[in-house]
Amino acid sequence: MKERIIRAVAGSFVLTSIAMAYFVNVNWIWLGVFVGVNLLQSSFTKFCPLEKILDAFKIG
Repeated sequence: MKERIIRAVAGSFVLTSIAMAYFVNVNWIWLGVFVGVNLLQSSFTKFCPLEKILDAFKIG
């Protein structure tokens, strides 16, 4: 369950950053870059900040 929440949030952030970059300011693309880098580092380090947040709130 937790993995599905993490993927949904990450995907939403990436799509939001693309829309904001298109409609508001191109610098919003950095949000998507940040999410992508975070996903990449979490695959190597097994550390995901959102997972820790969900654990703290006992979600998933």
